[in-house]
Amino acid sequence: MDRTERLARIVADHAFREGPLLPILHDVQHAFGGIDREAEAAIAEALNLGRAEVHGVVSFYPDFRDAPDPRPEVQLCRAEACQTRGVEALVPAAQAAAGERVRLTSVYCLGLCSAGPAARRGGEVFARLDEAGVVRLIEEA
Repeated sequence: MDRTERLARIVADHAFREGPLLPILHDVQHAFGGIDREAEAAIAEALNLGRAEVHGVVSFYPDFRDAPDPRPEVQLCRAEACQTRGVEALVPAAQAAAGERVRLTSVYCLGLCSAGPAARRGGEVFARLDEAGVVRLIEEA
């Protein structure tokens, strides 16, 4: 199945839903590693939306990107609860450990508010991180 057919299949899989745009975008991101202008245009046409509307949603959410990024990702929770538990003190060490090899992104709540600072790597969530823990988490990515 080529890219165009795969994209059409993703859209068709969600077309029956109320508010299908976000599920479609998530599936396209997962399938292709990014949502480029061509995909935005095809999605807009299939859903009878303006290209600007689809691009506005893609550009609003930090999880969506326009091209694949092969680096592993570590998401560091920087919500208020993790801030009160000291996440901001971990950020310089996390950035240094990540360098250019790991994509370090900020997220705003991983749902472990009582056990922060928290981070996610892949589908796994880590809690009660200290500086050594966050560095080890990033180095193992």
